[in-house]
Amino acid sequence: MANRYDDLIAEIAAYACQENEIGTEDAYDTARLALMDSVGCALLALGFPACRDFITSDDASSNIPGGVPIPGTAYAKTASQAAFDITTAIRWLDFNDTWLANEWGHPSDNFGAILAAADSFARTNQTDFRMREVFELAIRAYEIQGVLALDNAFNRVGIDHVLLVKVASAAVTAAVFSSGNEETVSSAVSHAWLDATLRTYRHAPNTNARKSWAAGDAASRGLTLGTFATRGMPGVKTALTAPTYGFQDVWFEGRSVTMQRDLASYVMENVLFKVKYPAEFHGQTAVEAAVALHPQVFHRLPDVKTVEIKTQEPAIRIIDKRGSLNNPADRDHCIQYMTAVALIKGNVTSDDYEEDGARDSRINNLREKMVVTERRSYSVEYLDPDRRSIANAIQVHFNDGSCTEEIEVRYPIGHRTRRPEAIPLLGAKFLENLRSTYGDCDYSARVQDLFRVPESLDEMSVTDFMDALGAIRATERTASN
Repeated sequence: MANRYDDLIAEIAAYACQENEIGTEDAYDTARLALMDSVGCALLALGFPACRDFITSDDASSNIPGGVPIPGTAYAKTASQAAFDITTAIRWLDFNDTWLANEWGHPSDNFGAILAAADSFARTNQTDFRMREVFELAIRAYEIQGVLALDNAFNRVGIDHVLLVKVASAAVTAAVFSSGNEETVSSAVSHAWLDATLRTYRHAPNTNARKSWAAGDAASRGLTLGTFATRGMPGVKTALTAPTYGFQDVWFEGRSVTMQRDLASYVMENVLFKVKYPAEFHGQTAVEAAVALHPQVFHRLPDVKTVEIKTQEPAIRIIDKRGSLNNPADRDHCIQYMTAVALIKGNVTSDDYEEDGARDSRINNLREKMVVTERRSYSVEYLDPDRRSIANAIQVHFNDGSCTEEIEVRYPIGHRTRRPEAIPLLGAKFLENLRSTYGDCDYSARVQDLFRVPESLDEMSVTDFMDALGAIRATERTASN
């Protein structure tokens, strides 16, 4: 029997349990933005019946005395179910933040586990747990997920990126529940590596709504493993390296899982926000370029001959889709679809992926005229640690031989290099998301107030924060309808 944990598991556990405060002030500033944006995405999603009906019910499990409040609802649930519901709402519309490297993912998927664990721990132990500590947990979870994504392309062996949500959520929630016991955290993390998930549901012909709740499932599972470990569950010490049966031999073709850099606060500082458009992030700059071309194209749609899209290799692999698109999960992961909508409308919203939006025949007419090819320089810059661009270029050709200029966007508005431009727009997105579902009712005002003064938010207890998010009557949700 192995006497010590795999080095990578031990490194993650040591980082999750480090006593000194983690992160720069830039990281904390970004963490507040990330939580605000995630809350806005979740509350916007609750205005969509498919999401609201999926995570809400009136049975006994939805009203647990002393449970974790579910933002935007009148429900309180167990920590595990709350983690599922909160992250599922955050992720449902594909509008939350993103991280791109050899592996991809959405670090804010961890917020469901973080908020549920912190709130549950505070209520159970009748202890104060400040939001500043919540932001520190977020910095750690983002870092674990994001640094693991830098070098390890799990997608190339068919594993879904939500595995990293399980690992990160297991690490930080076990640290909360055990008050920073490294053995406990190592146990939770080791079990998370055993829970690899296939990407099948993200790809044709199987693309379906699991894409919208898979992260919620991962956050909930990570928290559950953290709970089990706190109860004394023994760890699997060579979960990664065991010959024949370990993760690396079974799932990763014998390669070692590595971390490119020491764990600090790099990922939070550099996370990518979806500022304007709810679309898979590899296509964000394509949408920006198409919006810029809209004035030159929308009145000439019948005369379009071809639309050229130059992109990076990951976009070719993930979102270059031909043929029928069967549901919103299919459409928001199609670079042709999002580009067509942007050229036609000069904007892209969550409604454009729903059935009513998809009935616009002009979208598929344009999709059929699109040619998507890799521009090698974009693929190189995508992985360059000093650049990390996510570039796309669009050019439209017409039947009379004329064409637009090629519009190239190398860095999306959510990139760190454009952060000053993005911050006020993230605030506007947050308010619009609130108003789209709740209008200008008292609930919207209360949620806005939570984020107005950073210092006050830091000092607020997580229980007060969650109570404020959950303090809503059923009638308030429909006040704007």
